[in-house]
Amino acid sequence: MDNKLENVKDAIPGTFWNTFNDFLQLELIRFGNESNAIVITVGLLLLLITSLFIVKIILRLIRKVYTRKLDPDEKLRFLGAFNFIGYLVYILVFVSVLSSAGIDITLLLTATAVIFIGLGLAMREIFQDIIGGIYIILDKSVQAGDIIEVNGIVCKVFDTKLRTTRAVSRDEKVIVIPNHKFVTDNVINYTQNYKNTRQSVSVRVALDADVELVKQILIDAAKSQKKILKTHEPFVFFEEFGEYALHFGIYFFISESFIEPRIKSDLRFTIEKEFRKNKIKFPYPQRDIHIKENSNSK
Repeated sequence: MDNKLENVKDAIPGTFWNTFNDFLQLELIRFGNESNAIVITVGLLLLLITSLFIVKIILRLIRKVYTRKLDPDEKLRFLGAFNFIGYLVYILVFVSVLSSAGIDITLLLTATAVIFIGLGLAMREIFQDIIGGIYIILDKSVQAGDIIEVNGIVCKVFDTKLRTTRAVSRDEKVIVIPNHKFVTDNVINYTQNYKNTRQSVSVRVALDADVELVKQILIDAAKSQKKILKTHEPFVFFEEFGEYALHFGIYFFISESFIEPRIKSDLRFTIEKEFRKNKIKFPYPQRDIHIKENSNSK
């Protein structure tokens, strides 16, 4: 009796393991000829899912550690590049798992290339966007936090993905920009080389105005603005003798190009107030009419 019980105990684990092993070896997908067939089994699929899940957790931990002490703009820039690196890591893990399972990667790459050729013809613009995304991530021509101008709209980039770039306009509207636009179209990046940008406000005064007083008022008005940088001295250009006005321009530097219209508006309010205080008049179109009397009419 004892021998029979021992035989049953030995048989149960072996039977379970064999059943579980057969389940893992169950074929889900098979393509290719018999000699070079690519077979996807349940075990391989579970291994792929587990590996990618572990990679996802590791990447998430790395992202949290590196972005903990970064300021918002630097964090956005880091995430843009980090997401691209994450795609590469997923691809490498995927290929490594298949290779370790004995699958000929050459055949898989060949089949994938044929599929991508067909998809490329059908979805050409999508692939252009992906290539554009890789280009701007590697080239760093556009990064999160940059102030750019696309199709006449000034916006601030807050997210760069593989196919699209997202930015918010001055009207707080989110703009989704296909990445191929950065390769094929002209895009102005206000802050790529340097965060500070030079701006100007044009002013016209009456022909009889004191130009030295106008110059001093413009400089003092610019210096009084909190958003205008004190590290760069504002300066005035006497730009033109107009037909009925003298044209001046006050030039200054700011570090927040995204709110440029607000900064200029505040400066104009200050200039107008100081001009009124100092009795400097704004010009208006005028014409001198000379009436010549005809001597024959007498």
